[in-house]
Amino acid sequence: MLVIGTGRRTIFPDVEVLDYLSSLHIGYECMDSRSAARTFNLLVGEGRIVSVAMFLANVRD
Repeated sequence: MLVIGTGRRTIFPDVEVLDYLSSLHIGYECMDSRSAARTFNLLVGEGRIVSVAMFLANVRD
């Protein structure tokens, strides 16, 4: 399971990315980053195998 946090708003990645995850049989969920952090902690607390990708709002080079 991959939890994808997309900053302050939920934004879905390109369909190619989601199709690739699906082709690898990796479940995913897209949500705002605060919700993603809570969901990740909940799933880890349940002993699930889970990873998280967090995209932070207003991060600049």
